[in-house]
Amino acid sequence: MSEETTLANGVQLRSTLDALPAYKPGKPAADRTDVTTYKISSNENPYPPLPSVLDAVREAAGQMNRYPDMAVGALTERLADELKVEPDHIATGTGSVGVLGQLVQITCDPGDEVVYAWRSFEAYPIVVGLAGAVSVQVPLTEDARHDLPAMASAITDRTRLVVVCTPNNPTGPSVHRAELEEFLAAVPNNIVVVIDEAYLEFVEDPDAPEALAIWRDHPNVVVLRTFSKAYGLAGLRVGYAVAHEPVATALRKAAVPFGVSHVAQQAGIASLDAFGELAERVESLKQERTRVVSALRDQGWAVPQTDANFVWMPLGEATVDFAQACQEAGLVVRPFAGEGARCTIGETEANDRLIEVAAAFRREHAE
Repeated sequence: MSEETTLANGVQLRSTLDALPAYKPGKPAADRTDVTTYKISSNENPYPPLPSVLDAVREAAGQMNRYPDMAVGALTERLADELKVEPDHIATGTGSVGVLGQLVQITCDPGDEVVYAWRSFEAYPIVVGLAGAVSVQVPLTEDARHDLPAMASAITDRTRLVVVCTPNNPTGPSVHRAELEEFLAAVPNNIVVVIDEAYLEFVEDPDAPEALAIWRDHPNVVVLRTFSKAYGLAGLRVGYAVAHEPVATALRKAAVPFGVSHVAQQAGIASLDAFGELAERVESLKQERTRVVSALRDQGWAVPQTDANFVWMPLGEATVDFAQACQEAGLVVRPFAGEGARCTIGETEANDRLIEVAAAFRREHAE
């Protein structure tokens, strides 16, 4: 029986699409005349691009009539120097989610399994399903952390890929090095384990793993990173993986030709060169995160520890109502109905608004 769905006009599409959730981007904040609105529904860096990065983008844009370097050579060399790895161990793509798609493509045949925590990054079931693979979702612990022993137990002879999101999106906690090492010891060496570190630069947990050190000790480990968050290049779509051979070679083979634009490459290099300035912004965001978490906990919210640029509010059945209350106040958050809301650390004014709405919402629902 063909795995196809016939549409009303006779066109046949893969039936896999019927079961796939659509990715839901964070809603933009609508302009209003009565109040300044803020979007904290996407984990974006609220700061504008650095002048030096903008200069690099402007210069690179003058070559948009030409195809970019398909090998992404200059950025790859710069990353290799920064990370102290060989250039052959780096594979780039259209954001870390693009590289993750390449990872699924090179590891999974239809029916193979990918194990990851849930709830976690909502793109995971989409990229897995599009490859014809099967998602094995392992529930988080009560404190919103990865349950690595349960994930190890979920591995079968059909498992080809395991994804560890640390810090976890959307809940925030990092996994710890000791538990990750114990987990890796239980995973068969022929299964690729991805450490997805999209929020690495925001991590403060002293027990968080040093992923590159772990990668060096484990041939089946891949480290996944992005320029979208701390570096503020979300709109340019550039991410990368650090992987051993032959995984890195296979990743480059699976990449969309010319997927990483010349503009994105030059912006990435300029951002690495200017990381001292970017680090000051990251530090400010971490201080704001501490302030917001403290304020929300003082109100009585059970906010889990977060090492990312967002906070998770476990609202349960009140999630949609809370998101509506935020929207009425000119603040857009990212709700996950029945579970909770993810709120990005944004401008100070946006964070103040979140604290105010959360306090009013809690008082109203406590009565």
